[in-house]
Amino acid sequence: MPLRTLGEVRSALLSGHASPGDREAFEADLQRALETSSETDLSAIAAVIVDYRGRIRLCQDPDFHIAVQEGVDLTALLKQLKGYS
Repeated sequence: MPLRTLGEVRSALLSGHASPGDREAFEADLQRALETSSETDLSAIAAVIVDYRGRIRLCQDPDFHIAVQEGVDLTALLKQLKGYS
């Protein structure tokens, strides 16, 4: 998935190619960036698009899900060892 345009990023988010809540967060972040950007400086908007493009690509990486699960498992183990529930 190339993710070169705003439409492609939105489409990927709508298709569920990111973490839960990313679609709504993207629109809110994009709106804030639009409100604070000037007509000649759109770098905040570009930063939002680049950030979410990275999130989408990260979620498509099968190793990402393995690493997240390892972190969850390790956290649960550490809580057990410390006596937390």
